[in-house]
Amino acid sequence: MTHILAIDQGTTSTRAIVFDEAMSIVASAQEEFGQHFPHSGWVEHDPADLWATTAATCRAAIEKAGGVEVAAIGITNQRETTLVWDRKTGAPIHNAIVWQDRRTSPFCQALKAEGFEETVADRTGLLLDPYFSGTKLAWLLDNVEGARARAEAGELVFGTVDTWLVWNLTGGAVHVTDATNAARTMLYDIRKGRWSQTICDRLNIPMAMLPEVKDCAADFGQARPDLFGRPIPIMGLAGDQQAASMGQACFDPGMLKSTYGTGCFALLNTGDTPVRSQNRLLTTIAYQLDGKTTYALEGSIFIAGAVVQWLRDGLKIIREAGESQPLAERADPSQQLVMVPAFTGLGAPYWNAECRGAVFGLTRNSGPDEFARAALESVGYQTRDLLAAMQADMGRAGDAVLRVDGGMSASEFTMQFLSDIIGARVDRPKVLETTALGAAWLAGQRAGIYPAQAEFASQWALDRSFSPEMDDETRASKYAAWQRAVDATMRF
Repeated sequence: MTHILAIDQGTTSTRAIVFDEAMSIVASAQEEFGQHFPHSGWVEHDPADLWATTAATCRAAIEKAGGVEVAAIGITNQRETTLVWDRKTGAPIHNAIVWQDRRTSPFCQALKAEGFEETVADRTGLLLDPYFSGTKLAWLLDNVEGARARAEAGELVFGTVDTWLVWNLTGGAVHVTDATNAARTMLYDIRKGRWSQTICDRLNIPMAMLPEVKDCAADFGQARPDLFGRPIPIMGLAGDQQAASMGQACFDPGMLKSTYGTGCFALLNTGDTPVRSQNRLLTTIAYQLDGKTTYALEGSIFIAGAVVQWLRDGLKIIREAGESQPLAERADPSQQLVMVPAFTGLGAPYWNAECRGAVFGLTRNSGPDEFARAALESVGYQTRDLLAAMQADMGRAGDAVLRVDGGMSASEFTMQFLSDIIGARVDRPKVLETTALGAAWLAGQRAGIYPAQAEFASQWALDRSFSPEMDDETRASKYAAWQRAVDATMRF
């Protein structure tokens, strides 16, 4: 048994990928699932969809691979998305509240007003924002009828998506998470490596609801035999951005990666020291292996690839994502549209949950081409915001190479503009499925099939490098226009 099954459970779809002993992709399967928007700023998933698409894609990928015997399973997942279910039956009490959801903004504002954000930042490395799981869990307990009483009676359990999938894979036998997912809940003390009693007490969350926290590579139980024909051990867990960072082999302090999926997430490895950001970035756990924690600075952008989905589903000016690049390349260079895609607020370094998207610079001649270009360029501008904040926190200039991955990194136009606007080299690897690769590597090295960190890192291979072609004056002018647009958006 030399194959590894990686589950990549994302915000809009679930993928399962079978890797061989050389960490090459043998087969994969993917299914999209529904998004639910019950109110403005609210985003939900049906927990049954998350599990059904996981089970279906795993079976399909194994079948496509010729029915190979899988040695171990690694899981990576959308982070912060919050679920609560019955400890005995496994029945969810409500839809999953997705990481993009902003319903707990008033609660977060109230906590800030009483001065609680400093406690949160000190223990968790996070900011008080609806993005994280803690206030979502509190909302469920306060707004689902009977939930609080059931939770206090020990009848309900909480989990992020990884916990939900392991629970279902093991038939309810295991209630567990890993350090990277725990670090995103706003309930976990990342320095002490345990759930924070202080924060749970303030949010009125019974700690008995919370899962056991383990290393990223550990024994997480076994998938029940009726699912895939025999029991398969689950040996790797990591939140999607941390898994991508490992898949990019960012194991040394100072290494930087940015993943472009639904959102955009940049992680800077800071080694064994948690760096407290002075620029509203997040201090988080990059990974935890053999009991040793490695930390990172993270910048989170809520809308990256999702802006292309909006071009397709909202404006209906494209039929598929790949059409956005040809449109952008045809855009009139004399028009300078700036799009601020704050559809669910702005993430780092602004952390404004209330503002909404805007487009500046419209003329009578503005059309689909200009909208497509502005949408793709918005990703580069937001990334520059993150890198500038990271450079300020680390106290050095930005000459680092940025390793990129995720679906949007396949866009030549987007990556070239990214390199232009940040004024630095952008490296795209041959294996773009770095998130799944990170999960597979965790499980594979735990199972004794894949190499340790140093050898794994030496195998990282470059597909293409993008170098800046924009002159300094143009770069400064365009970024200044972006900053004015963001300022106007937040003032509206």
